[in-house]
Amino acid sequence: MMHRPPPDDFSLKETKPHLGGGKITGDKLTSTYDLVEQMQYLYVRVVKARDLPAKDVTGSCDPYAEVRLGNYKGTTRHFEKKSNPEWNQVFAFSRDRIQSTMLEVAVKDKDLMKDDFMGWVLFDLSEVPKRVPPDSPLAPQWYRLEDRKGMKLKGEIMLAVWWGTQADEAFPEAWHSDAATVGGSDALANIRSKVYLSPKLWYLRVNVIEAQDLIPSDRTRFPEVFVKAQLGHQALRTRVSMSKSINPMWNEDLMFVAAEPFEEHLILSVEDRVAPNKDESLGMTMIPLQYVDRRLDHKPIHSKWVNLEKHIMIDGEKKKEVKFASRLHLRICLEGGYHVLDESTHYSSDLRPTAKQLWKNSIGVLEVGILSAHGLTPMKTKDGRATTDAYCVAKYGTKWVRTRTIIDSFTPKWNEQYTWEVFDPCTVITIGVFDNCHLQGGDKGNGARDSRIGKVRIRLSTLETDRVYTHSYPLLVLHPSGVKKMGEIHLAVRFTCSSLLNMMHMYSQPLLPKMHYIHPLTVSQLDSLRHQATQIVSMRLSRAEPPLRKEIVEYMLDVGSHMWSMRRSKANFFRIMGVFGGLIAVGKWFDQICNWKNPITTVLIHILFLILVLYPELILPTIFLYLFLIGVWYYRWRPKNPPHMDTRLSCADGAHPDELDEEFDTFPTSRPADIIRMRYDRLRSISGRIQTVVGDLATQGERLQSLLSWRDPRATALFVIFCLIAAIVLYVTPFQVVALLTGFYVLRHPRFRHKLPSVPLNFFRRLPARTDCML
Repeated sequence: MMHRPPPDDFSLKETKPHLGGGKITGDKLTSTYDLVEQMQYLYVRVVKARDLPAKDVTGSCDPYAEVRLGNYKGTTRHFEKKSNPEWNQVFAFSRDRIQSTMLEVAVKDKDLMKDDFMGWVLFDLSEVPKRVPPDSPLAPQWYRLEDRKGMKLKGEIMLAVWWGTQADEAFPEAWHSDAATVGGSDALANIRSKVYLSPKLWYLRVNVIEAQDLIPSDRTRFPEVFVKAQLGHQALRTRVSMSKSINPMWNEDLMFVAAEPFEEHLILSVEDRVAPNKDESLGMTMIPLQYVDRRLDHKPIHSKWVNLEKHIMIDGEKKKEVKFASRLHLRICLEGGYHVLDESTHYSSDLRPTAKQLWKNSIGVLEVGILSAHGLTPMKTKDGRATTDAYCVAKYGTKWVRTRTIIDSFTPKWNEQYTWEVFDPCTVITIGVFDNCHLQGGDKGNGARDSRIGKVRIRLSTLETDRVYTHSYPLLVLHPSGVKKMGEIHLAVRFTCSSLLNMMHMYSQPLLPKMHYIHPLTVSQLDSLRHQATQIVSMRLSRAEPPLRKEIVEYMLDVGSHMWSMRRSKANFFRIMGVFGGLIAVGKWFDQICNWKNPITTVLIHILFLILVLYPELILPTIFLYLFLIGVWYYRWRPKNPPHMDTRLSCADGAHPDELDEEFDTFPTSRPADIIRMRYDRLRSISGRIQTVVGDLATQGERLQSLLSWRDPRATALFVIFCLIAAIVLYVTPFQVVALLTGFYVLRHPRFRHKLPSVPLNFFRRLPARTDCML
């Protein structure tokens, strides 16, 4: 059983890092990198060599360059039989790890037994120049090769050596000294920082109207016809047409998700159900999406007829039947007015419509500095010792960023800064930390998956503009054994607003594009389309180089968050109780007023009530003034830090092991029958309680309806007579008098109260409901 850490271990911690590098010998990091700590690197660009001497018996050489600094060594790729090789590779050595004063750049000849030394160039690190962007890159120079005694040799090598920071444009593609144990170009690509873009997603609407002149194989029966549509891995079908003829009608919409560039064609097939599990194709057609109309609003588009083709089998081969006149009536369009939901709606980072013509101007810029992590949990064992190779992925809008992988470190330092345009402040950026399990290059990890270390969500609307937030966020992951802290990630975040007026105006606009409200999609459609969208995004990003793997994308997009979880159900119940807690508190306070618990307060409430009744025009101003004063009062205790994962709110710190095991179960389940039976019984008991509550609510509503339904003739007669008397009394009595009498009656002293229920409540509870008619 895992021991729960103390609560403060899960808390957010404010930090004061030395951002922007400060002033170091008069130099300052560029403004683009002012949210990270400055990291010094020695850069070595090995461009090419010329006039290298022959070393083989064939009169040629297989040269490569070796860059050595103390215990760190990097090598370029080698060329076979080439005396003028061109490498153009950059090597970066972290200043914090340098333990030597001399840099060696040697040229060697690749050999089967032992590589031959062809010459080297030495640099004293104290004489290496410093470059600060936006200065132009340092121009490489030719250097004559020397032997180990300092004598000049034949051959030259072109190099550039300089001191720089992570703001240098050579940084992302450079070979890093902390990755010296990683071999192979594929593996090096897997550890470099990259920026990815999600594919542009469209909703494809296929309105199947009717078919004409179908030719079923059996003409003695009424055909049961439906249309099957397929786009890539997505397959949908219409209902069976009610008009069982050769000219069936449907007028039914089918919705798909399509991604640019459009690689798959839309395939439509008209099928006849000839037997319970047997369908016969009556014709099909294929429609390329690049020729489909694009719609930006709700205006109807023109329909069109498409000819159906029928394929028949001849000698085991599928051939097209030429004489065929069946056709299908369709209305197809790519919907540009919707936003394709590929994230959980609670954590959306982008709410713009697909069509770029409908985009509004950006309201600001989000800048995130991914500084470091510390206290990371060992994720795997390598050579008999625990290790972690951590990298970060951040996702906002369509832009994904991936930091470089820091090899074998539980306290990695990235110090990388990224920028996003912001179009809506009510959006969320997600930052995840992962362990790289593909350091052998390509997919040689034997099917290994990059392990999740944790993630952080930050809602932009909770940030003050132009303020730099520097905090250490706990990385919390829920395991079958309970919640576990995997470490902490150190971030610097700044949200800069370009126009305060535009941002305030956004709060009056609909959250989603207007097509979601003019022609709304059903809940089941949105769930299905979101699933298809996440599959498309994960598939496309996994095909990038280096790939952003499927397990990473699905974790960042919260795939599976809609699955049943006892823990989440409890958390949501407590959230609802928290929402109603304020109303319950007001009710208790009013009950104390009515019972004269504090006589002075009750007298003041009487006076306030008297003023409001005599001057009703003061009621609304009083309410809004009261809300204003509450808001101003609470400003003193406003949250100073962005929100973070809360284990108590999530009911994660006290979840039962069996509930967590159920949450991590696959769908469909893979657990033994006795466990499933126990969980089913537990679910039935919970559902029984919910059923009782829903039934009680229905009973109260039906009692209200029965006041005038004459289901209970005596009760209805009493109510009708009461209504008549009340109408006459209220007509002849001023409203203010009625309000005063009612208010003073409600606020009467306890000595004038009875512990028994009131007459109206007794009357209401005696009214009939339809529970008598329930089986």
